[in-house]
Amino acid sequence: MSEKQPILGGAPAGGTGYGGGGPPAGAVPGAPPGAPATYQGQMPAADVKDDPNMKAPGPSAPPPGQLESVGGYENIGFNASALPPPSYDESERGAPPENREFKAVPTITEEEAREALLSFVAEHCCYGKKAAQEMNYTDLKSTSAFHYTLETFGEGRTTAWAYEPFIGQTIDVPQNGPAPGPWDIQAQPGALFQNGKIEIEVPHTAGVKPCHECLATGRIRCFRCQGRGRLHCHSCNGSGRESYYEDGEHRHRTCCHCDGSGRRRCYTCDGYGMITCTVCDGRASLKFYIKLTVLWTNHLEDHIVERTALPDELIRGVSGQISFEETVPRVWPIVHFPDQEVNMASKNLVTKHASSYANERILMQRHKVRIIPVTQAYYKWKDNDANYFVYGFEKKVFAPDYPQKCCWGCSIQ
Repeated sequence: MSEKQPILGGAPAGGTGYGGGGPPAGAVPGAPPGAPATYQGQMPAADVKDDPNMKAPGPSAPPPGQLESVGGYENIGFNASALPPPSYDESERGAPPENREFKAVPTITEEEAREALLSFVAEHCCYGKKAAQEMNYTDLKSTSAFHYTLETFGEGRTTAWAYEPFIGQTIDVPQNGPAPGPWDIQAQPGALFQNGKIEIEVPHTAGVKPCHECLATGRIRCFRCQGRGRLHCHSCNGSGRESYYEDGEHRHRTCCHCDGSGRRRCYTCDGYGMITCTVCDGRASLKFYIKLTVLWTNHLEDHIVERTALPDELIRGVSGQISFEETVPRVWPIVHFPDQEVNMASKNLVTKHASSYANERILMQRHKVRIIPVTQAYYKWKDNDANYFVYGFEKKVFAPDYPQKCCWGCSIQ
């Protein structure tokens, strides 16, 4: 296929006053025989000001009634409409498990607590390490934080009319058979619990129609000059003269951008007032079809149980022991975990997810409990009695009261 040229027009009458000269002579590239040389429709009475930042307007939708109704899709338009999924048969859900096994996590020693603090100090250039080396530990209190997460992987479907330039592609018309229902079309996600999206042409819904934007001419009015083919010169603001400074004086001369005319040829349409139709790409015809959009979304919520002064959000960023994990089409709430707050959080989130996504088909659910070790280390150094936290398998440290901080010299050793 040869490279498509912009559809412009022939030289406008007069051919003067365009600054850089009139538009190119000769027929418009790609214009049908007998087409007018320049834009002949409505336009402003005077040249418009140039706006270099102006963008082409977006495409418009065809007028109502232009497209034939398709069985099963009578009420759709050009805006996507959500489609409720087939109902879920609760009898397909397995029975709740009677009991579950949960694993424990190890604790840390005084030596490990000190090594973790020294590593933490080394990451802060202004912290001194002497306190970490010399402090005497008075107590180590090991606890566990619990991180419950529930993921619901859902599939939503929407349909809408869509169109694209007709360039001779195969058209699957309604006469080829009845269109399948939106939930009867096969679509598989790339991976479970990962967001994704695909767009599918619904079989037997396509057709070809004249372009509504250009009325099947392949050309539309230029959005920049509004059909006039020329613009106010923005360099001289339409005066035809520009000022400059020379030998200590302000002087004026003919504007070199418009040759003194105060107006310039429109650089978008090259002076013809018309451009290639942005909807049909100059093809004059459009392929219409019903587009099915399948959207996979992973809905994730969590709950943290942590009963020390350690900020809860720090628990999310570290690893721990996966005490329990289950992946099934529909999970049952956890009821046998030793900490009742985890059981209650599981019940609340499972119940919430069961009713929150009415327009999605739930494909799979996954929930798990992570146990994150947390040690609160109490120590004494000089006259300071304080504590810090070591948490996660990475042995991260949270020590807001560390006694050897320096913000103005970095001389502490």
